[in-house]
Amino acid sequence: MTETATETVTVRVPAKVNVQLAVGAARPDGFHDLANVFLAVGLYDEVTVTAADELRVTCAGPDAGQVPLDRTNLAARAALALAGRHGIEAAVHLHIAKDIPVAGGMAGGSADGAGALLACDTLWGTGASRAELLDICAGLGSDVPFSLIGGAALGTGRGEKLTALEVGGTFHWVFAMADRGLSTPAVFREFDRLAEGRAIPAPVASQPLLDALAKGDPEALAAAVSNDLQPAALSLFPELADTLAAGRAAGALAALVSGSGPTTAFLAGDAGSAERVAGVLRASGTCRTVRTAAGPAAGATVI
Repeated sequence: MTETATETVTVRVPAKVNVQLAVGAARPDGFHDLANVFLAVGLYDEVTVTAADELRVTCAGPDAGQVPLDRTNLAARAALALAGRHGIEAAVHLHIAKDIPVAGGMAGGSADGAGALLACDTLWGTGASRAELLDICAGLGSDVPFSLIGGAALGTGRGEKLTALEVGGTFHWVFAMADRGLSTPAVFREFDRLAEGRAIPAPVASQPLLDALAKGDPEALAAAVSNDLQPAALSLFPELADTLAAGRAAGALAALVSGSGPTTAFLAGDAGSAERVAGVLRASGTCRTVRTAAGPAAGATVI
Protein backbone atom coordinates (compact mmCIF):
# COMPACT_ATOMS: atom_id res chain seq x y z
CA MET A 1 0.00 0.00 0.00
CA THR A 2 1.18 3.50 -0.78
CA GLU A 3 0.72 5.88 2.15
CA THR A 4 -1.20 9.10 1.58
CA ALA A 5 -1.33 12.24 3.69
CA THR A 6 -4.97 12.83 2.82
CA GLU A 7 -7.18 12.64 5.91
CA THR A 8 -10.58 13.27 4.29
CA VAL A 9 -11.90 12.39 0.83
CA THR A 10 -15.34 13.24 -0.59
CA VAL A 11 -16.83 11.47 -3.61
CA ARG A 12 -19.93 12.56 -5.49
CA VAL A 13 -21.95 9.75 -7.09
CA PRO A 14 -25.10 9.90 -9.24
CA ALA A 15 -28.53 8.33 -9.25
CA LYS A 16 -29.67 6.23 -12.19
CA VAL A 17 -32.77 5.61 -14.22
CA ASN A 18 -33.36 2.38 -16.13
CA VAL A 19 -34.47 3.34 -19.62
CA GLN A 20 -34.87 -0.35 -20.36
CA LEU A 21 -35.15 -3.17 -17.84
CA ALA A 22 -35.73 -6.52 -19.53
CA VAL A 23 -36.00 -9.37 -17.03
CA GLY A 24 -35.49 -13.07 -17.72
CA ALA A 25 -36.72 -16.04 -15.74
CA ALA A 26 -35.40 -16.73 -12.26
CA ARG A 27 -32.03 -18.52 -12.27
CA PRO A 28 -31.10 -21.39 -9.95
CA ASP A 29 -29.17 -18.90 -7.77
CA GLY A 30 -32.33 -16.82 -7.30
CA PHE A 31 -31.17 -13.93 -9.48
CA HIS A 32 -32.59 -13.05 -12.91
CA ASP A 33 -30.71 -12.45 -16.13
CA LEU A 34 -31.23 -8.85 -17.22
CA ALA A 35 -30.78 -6.53 -20.13
CA ASN A 36 -30.58 -3.35 -18.11
CA VAL A 37 -29.91 -0.05 -19.86
CA PHE A 38 -28.70 2.40 -17.23
CA LEU A 39 -28.55 6.17 -17.58
CA ALA A 40 -26.89 8.17 -14.80
CA VAL A 41 -28.74 11.38 -13.89
CA GLY A 42 -27.77 14.50 -12.00
CA LEU A 43 -29.12 13.71 -8.55
CA TYR A 44 -26.20 12.97 -6.26
CA ASP A 45 -25.16 11.55 -2.92
CA GLU A 46 -21.82 12.60 -1.48
CA VAL A 47 -19.79 10.16 0.58
CA THR A 48 -17.07 11.65 2.80
CA VAL A 49 -14.49 9.30 4.29
CA THR A 50 -12.31 10.42 7.20
CA ALA A 51 -9.64 8.47 9.07
CA ALA A 52 -11.05 7.35 12.44
CA ASP A 53 -10.42 4.93 15.31
CA GLU A 54 -13.05 2.49 14.03
CA LEU A 55 -15.59 2.04 11.25
CA ARG A 56 -18.72 4.09 11.71
CA VAL A 57 -21.45 5.43 9.41
CA THR A 58 -23.48 8.62 9.66
CA CYS A 59 -26.05 10.03 7.27
CA ALA A 60 -27.85 13.34 6.74
CA GLY A 61 -30.38 14.58 4.21
CA PRO A 62 -33.84 13.58 2.95
CA ASP A 63 -34.96 10.17 4.27
CA ALA A 64 -31.69 9.79 6.21
CA GLY A 65 -33.62 8.07 9.00
CA GLN A 66 -34.27 5.12 6.65
CA VAL A 67 -30.56 4.52 5.98
CA PRO A 68 -28.93 1.73 8.05
CA LEU A 69 -25.90 2.94 9.98
CA ASP A 70 -24.42 -0.48 10.75
CA ARG A 71 -22.22 -2.80 8.70
CA THR A 72 -25.12 -3.79 6.45
CA ASN A 73 -24.87 -0.36 4.80
CA LEU A 74 -23.33 -0.75 1.33
CA ALA A 75 -20.86 2.05 2.06
CA ALA A 76 -19.59 0.16 5.11
CA ARG A 77 -19.50 -3.10 3.16
CA ALA A 78 -17.46 -1.41 0.42
CA ALA A 79 -14.92 -0.11 2.93
CA LEU A 80 -14.63 -3.54 4.54
CA ALA A 81 -14.25 -5.30 1.17
CA LEU A 82 -11.43 -3.00 0.00
CA ALA A 83 -9.71 -3.12 3.37
CA GLY A 84 -9.89 -6.91 3.42
CA ARG A 85 -8.23 -7.19 0.02
CA HIS A 86 -5.34 -4.94 1.01
CA GLY A 87 -4.77 -5.98 4.61
CA ILE A 88 -5.95 -2.67 6.01
CA GLU A 89 -8.15 -2.05 9.03
CA ALA A 90 -11.32 -0.29 7.87
CA ALA A 91 -10.96 2.43 10.50
CA VAL A 92 -12.90 5.24 8.85
CA HIS A 93 -15.87 7.48 9.45
CA LEU A 94 -18.21 7.28 6.46
CA HIS A 95 -20.59 10.21 6.21
CA ILE A 96 -23.32 10.04 3.56
CA ALA A 97 -25.00 13.27 2.45
CA LYS A 98 -28.21 11.88 0.89
CA ASP A 99 -29.99 13.48 -2.01
CA ILE A 100 -30.90 10.34 -3.98
CA PRO A 101 -34.26 8.94 -2.84
CA VAL A 102 -34.03 6.05 -0.38
CA ALA A 103 -35.64 2.76 -1.50
CA GLY A 104 -36.71 4.54 -4.66
CA GLY A 105 -35.38 2.38 -7.48
CA MET A 106 -32.66 4.93 -8.31
CA ALA A 107 -29.68 3.03 -6.87
CA GLY A 108 -29.10 5.32 -3.90
CA GLY A 109 -27.61 2.57 -1.74
CA SER A 110 -25.54 1.31 -4.65
CA ALA A 111 -24.29 4.84 -5.25
CA ASP A 112 -23.15 5.04 -1.63
CA GLY A 113 -21.28 1.75 -1.98
CA ALA A 114 -19.46 2.92 -5.11
CA GLY A 115 -18.75 6.31 -3.57
CA ALA A 116 -17.33 4.82 -0.40
CA LEU A 117 -15.18 2.40 -2.39
CA LEU A 118 -13.58 5.15 -4.47
CA ALA A 119 -13.19 7.41 -1.44
CA CYS A 120 -11.48 4.70 0.62
CA ASP A 121 -9.23 3.75 -2.28
CA THR A 122 -8.17 7.40 -2.54
CA LEU A 123 -7.80 7.87 1.24
CA TRP A 124 -5.74 4.73 1.74
CA GLY A 125 -3.75 5.01 -1.49
CA THR A 126 -4.41 1.36 -2.28
CA GLY A 127 -3.85 1.96 -6.00
CA ALA A 128 -6.60 -0.51 -6.91
CA SER A 129 -7.14 -0.87 -10.65
CA ARG A 130 -10.47 0.00 -12.24
CA ALA A 131 -11.00 -3.72 -12.84
CA GLU A 132 -10.45 -4.50 -9.15
CA LEU A 133 -12.84 -1.76 -8.06
CA LEU A 134 -15.50 -3.02 -10.48
CA ASP A 135 -14.99 -6.57 -9.21
CA ILE A 136 -15.56 -5.41 -5.63
CA CYS A 137 -18.61 -3.45 -6.80
CA ALA A 138 -20.09 -6.55 -8.45
CA GLY A 139 -19.71 -8.42 -5.17
CA LEU A 140 -21.65 -5.70 -3.36
CA GLY A 141 -24.68 -5.59 -5.65
CA SER A 142 -25.95 -5.64 -9.20
CA ASP A 143 -26.24 -1.83 -9.58
CA VAL A 144 -23.01 -0.87 -7.80
CA PRO A 145 -20.65 -1.22 -10.80
CA PHE A 146 -22.74 1.22 -12.84
CA SER A 147 -22.72 3.73 -9.99
CA LEU A 148 -18.94 3.73 -10.25
CA ILE A 149 -18.73 4.34 -14.01
CA GLY A 150 -21.84 6.46 -14.69
CA GLY A 151 -22.75 7.75 -18.13
CA ALA A 152 -24.86 5.13 -19.90
CA ALA A 153 -24.30 1.39 -20.05
CA LEU A 154 -25.93 -1.92 -20.83
CA GLY A 155 -25.86 -4.26 -17.87
CA THR A 156 -26.16 -7.99 -18.53
CA GLY A 157 -25.90 -11.06 -16.29
CA ARG A 158 -27.71 -9.82 -13.17
CA GLY A 159 -26.85 -6.28 -14.31
CA GLU A 160 -23.23 -6.21 -13.16
CA LYS A 161 -21.55 -6.95 -16.54
CA LEU A 162 -21.34 -3.53 -18.16
CA THR A 163 -20.88 -2.30 -21.72
CA ALA A 164 -20.58 1.48 -22.05
CA LEU A 165 -23.08 3.08 -24.44
CA GLU A 166 -22.81 6.13 -26.61
CA VAL A 167 -25.18 9.00 -25.79
CA GLY A 168 -25.58 11.74 -28.39
CA GLY A 169 -27.30 14.39 -26.28
CA THR A 170 -28.85 15.36 -22.96
CA PHE A 171 -32.09 13.81 -21.76
CA HIS A 172 -34.32 15.68 -19.31
CA TRP A 173 -36.19 13.78 -16.63
CA VAL A 174 -38.71 14.37 -13.87
CA PHE A 175 -38.77 12.00 -10.89
CA ALA A 176 -41.76 11.67 -8.57
CA MET A 177 -41.01 10.16 -5.17
CA ALA A 178 -43.70 8.06 -3.53
CA ASP A 179 -44.77 8.28 0.10
CA ARG A 180 -43.37 4.84 0.92
CA GLY A 181 -40.68 2.51 -0.36
CA LEU A 182 -40.72 -0.77 -2.23
CA SER A 183 -38.39 -3.68 -1.53
CA THR A 184 -36.46 -4.76 -4.62
CA PRO A 185 -36.54 -8.47 -3.60
CA ALA A 186 -40.30 -8.20 -3.05
CA VAL A 187 -40.81 -6.72 -6.53
CA PHE A 188 -38.80 -9.54 -8.11
CA ARG A 189 -40.83 -12.10 -6.14
CA GLU A 190 -44.00 -10.48 -7.45
CA PHE A 191 -42.56 -10.58 -10.98
CA ASP A 192 -42.01 -14.32 -10.56
CA ARG A 193 -45.54 -14.79 -9.21
CA LEU A 194 -47.12 -12.88 -12.10
CA ALA A 195 -44.97 -14.81 -14.61
CA GLU A 196 -45.85 -18.23 -13.21
CA GLY A 197 -46.88 -20.68 -15.90
CA ARG A 198 -45.71 -18.70 -18.92
CA ALA A 199 -42.50 -18.76 -20.90
CA ILE A 200 -40.24 -15.75 -20.31
CA PRO A 201 -37.98 -14.83 -23.23
CA ALA A 202 -34.29 -14.21 -22.74
CA PRO A 203 -33.73 -10.49 -22.08
CA VAL A 204 -32.16 -8.48 -24.90
CA ALA A 205 -31.44 -4.79 -25.34
CA SER A 206 -33.75 -2.89 -27.66
CA GLN A 207 -31.88 -1.70 -30.74
CA PRO A 208 -34.29 1.23 -31.34
CA LEU A 209 -33.62 2.32 -27.74
CA LEU A 210 -29.84 2.10 -28.15
CA ASP A 211 -30.13 4.06 -31.41
CA ALA A 212 -32.24 6.75 -29.71
CA LEU A 213 -29.62 7.15 -26.97
CA ALA A 214 -26.83 7.40 -29.51
CA LYS A 215 -28.73 10.05 -31.49
CA GLY A 216 -29.80 12.01 -28.42
CA ASP A 217 -33.41 11.80 -29.63
CA PRO A 218 -35.89 12.10 -26.71
CA GLU A 219 -38.99 11.28 -28.77
CA ALA A 220 -37.43 8.11 -30.16
CA LEU A 221 -36.23 7.16 -26.67
CA ALA A 222 -39.73 7.75 -25.29
CA ALA A 223 -41.14 5.31 -27.84
CA ALA A 224 -38.65 2.62 -26.78
CA VAL A 225 -38.38 2.80 -22.95
CA SER A 226 -39.67 -0.24 -21.07
CA ASN A 227 -39.57 -1.84 -17.64
CA ASP A 228 -40.52 -5.50 -17.16
CA LEU A 229 -40.76 -4.93 -13.40
CA GLN A 230 -43.41 -2.24 -13.76
CA PRO A 231 -46.43 -4.60 -13.59
CA ALA A 232 -45.02 -6.14 -10.38
CA ALA A 233 -44.37 -2.73 -8.83
CA LEU A 234 -47.91 -1.59 -9.72
CA SER A 235 -49.34 -4.82 -8.31
CA LEU A 236 -47.68 -4.11 -4.95
CA PHE A 237 -48.25 -0.32 -5.07
CA PRO A 238 -51.35 0.36 -7.24
CA GLU A 239 -51.38 4.08 -6.43
CA LEU A 240 -48.33 4.55 -8.66
CA ALA A 241 -50.68 4.30 -11.65
CA ASP A 242 -52.18 7.66 -10.60
CA THR A 243 -48.76 9.29 -10.61
CA LEU A 244 -47.93 7.84 -14.03
CA ALA A 245 -51.24 9.09 -15.41
CA ALA A 246 -50.69 12.58 -13.97
CA GLY A 247 -47.27 12.82 -15.60
CA ARG A 248 -48.57 11.68 -18.96
CA ALA A 249 -51.43 14.17 -18.78
CA ALA A 250 -48.89 16.90 -18.00
CA GLY A 251 -47.15 16.29 -21.32
CA ALA A 252 -44.35 13.87 -20.48
CA LEU A 253 -43.07 12.03 -23.55
CA ALA A 254 -42.84 8.79 -21.53
CA ALA A 255 -43.75 7.66 -18.04
CA LEU A 256 -42.45 4.56 -16.29
CA VAL A 257 -41.57 3.12 -12.92
CA SER A 258 -37.84 3.58 -12.26
CA GLY A 259 -36.23 0.18 -11.75
CA SER A 260 -38.02 -1.72 -9.00
CA GLY A 261 -39.78 1.49 -7.92
CA PRO A 262 -41.53 3.16 -6.33
CA THR A 263 -40.05 6.31 -7.88
CA THR A 264 -41.71 7.12 -11.20
CA ALA A 265 -39.71 8.66 -14.05
CA PHE A 266 -40.96 10.98 -16.78
CA LEU A 267 -39.00 11.84 -19.92
CA ALA A 268 -39.44 15.39 -21.19
CA GLY A 269 -38.46 16.98 -24.48
CA ASP A 270 -36.33 19.72 -22.92
CA ALA A 271 -35.56 21.46 -19.62
CA GLY A 272 -38.58 23.77 -19.85
CA SER A 273 -40.94 20.89 -20.50
CA ALA A 274 -39.45 19.01 -17.54
CA GLU A 275 -40.17 21.95 -15.23
CA ARG A 276 -43.77 22.15 -16.47
CA VAL A 277 -44.32 18.41 -15.90
CA ALA A 278 -42.75 18.73 -12.46
CA GLY A 279 -45.09 21.58 -11.55
CA VAL A 280 -48.17 19.60 -12.52
CA LEU A 281 -46.97 16.55 -10.60
CA ARG A 282 -46.28 18.63 -7.48
CA ALA A 283 -49.85 19.92 -7.59
CA SER A 284 -51.39 16.52 -8.37
CA GLY A 285 -51.36 15.11 -4.86
CA THR A 286 -50.19 11.76 -6.23
CA CYS A 287 -46.60 11.84 -4.90
CA ARG A 288 -44.50 13.09 -2.00
CA THR A 289 -41.80 15.13 -3.74
CA VAL A 290 -40.72 15.85 -7.30
CA ARG A 291 -37.23 16.44 -8.72
CA THR A 292 -35.84 17.24 -12.15
CA ALA A 293 -32.48 16.00 -13.42
CA ALA A 294 -30.65 15.53 -16.70
CA GLY A 295 -28.51 12.68 -17.96
CA PRO A 296 -26.05 11.30 -18.72
CA ALA A 297 -24.08 12.25 -15.62
CA ALA A 298 -20.54 11.30 -14.63
CA GLY A 299 -19.98 8.33 -12.35
CA ALA A 300 -18.32 8.39 -8.93
CA THR A 301 -15.96 11.38 -8.83
CA VAL A 302 -13.58 12.66 -6.17
CA ILE A 303 -14.43 16.30 -5.45
